[in-house]
Amino acid sequence: MELNAIKPADGAKHAKRRVGRGIGSGLGKTAGRGHKGQKSRSGGYHKVGFEGGQMPLQRRLPKRGFKSHQLQFNAEVTLTSLEVLGLAEVDVLALKTAGLVGQMAKTIKVVKTGVLTKAVKLNGIGATAGAKAAIEAAGGSVA
Repeated sequence: MELNAIKPADGAKHAKRRVGRGIGSGLGKTAGRGHKGQKSRSGGYHKVGFEGGQMPLQRRLPKRGFKSHQLQFNAEVTLTSLEVLGLAEVDVLALKTAGLVGQMAKTIKVVKTGVLTKAVKLNGIGATAGAKAAIEAAGGSVA
């Protein structure tokens, strides 16, 4: 292969459509825009979502839902992940260094998913009622 022999694949390049260049081209006079109306004028067209004055779809549909910006500071930890972690005392810093919660997490809560067999003491971490019962049943405590 030589650099002077390289060419694009067949069909990759095609001539640009030249409109408004006389009657013989087939795209003269109105240049494929038809007669009159907003779409035929230069610089005249509607904005995205405009439906000719009818109430647009995005405004006809009801507004729904809300997502709190405080959610980025909350995190959940499962009983299974505490079991895998294998620490006797668990605090916020330990969970962050282990990568179980994000670095921005401020409020952490243990949820009852999975089983816990090791005794774990939680410091500065909340727990759901079911998770607290499971931790205390395994010999741990929630402070």
